[in-house]
Amino acid sequence: MPAGYIIAQIDVSDASAFEEYRKQVPGTIAQYGGEYIVRGGKQEDLEGTPNPRTVVVRFDSFDRDREWYFSSEYEKPKALRQAASTGNAVLVEGV
Repeated sequence: MPAGYIIAQIDVSDASAFEEYRKQVPGTIAQYGGEYIVRGGKQEDLEGTPNPRTVVVRFDSFDRDREWYFSSEYEKPKALRQAASTGNAVLVEGV
């Protein structure tokens, strides 16, 4: 079964609120069997609109990824992230 990936590119506008998000979200990802592939770090934007931060999270399947993203466990951390940053997030099926 193909893996599911969340790819998020974000620009943080409230560092303290975003730090609280960073503390809360790893437990929710682990609870759904996800793992960070990329979590910030050095990047070079080659095309499109630059976003200073990229995160990639892998789950066992596209459906499991969706379960996590729309879960009650992720609801509050997601609201923190959305209030503290702007950007894009996409769910993709991978290999």
